[in-house]
Amino acid sequence: MNWRDKIQSDPQVLRGKPCIKGTRIPVALVLGYLAAGRETGAVLKEFPDLTATDVAACLDYARDLADYEAVEA
Repeated sequence: MNWRDKIQSDPQVLRGKPCIKGTRIPVALVLGYLAAGRETGAVLKEFPDLTATDVAACLDYARDLADYEAVEA
């Protein structure tokens, strides 16, 4: 699974914040729930439109952002 298949950033939806495709649920919100110690099952209960794959995509997205390296010119 590639997070790009599940996450989109559209200027017309939540001012371009990354969201789960087909929803208005921001990735940052899902990550916030997980960071607060909520388990995936609890997140899915809170947001019935999400799947476990969507939650995993959010984590993969965060991992890729954390692995980003700035290149100096």
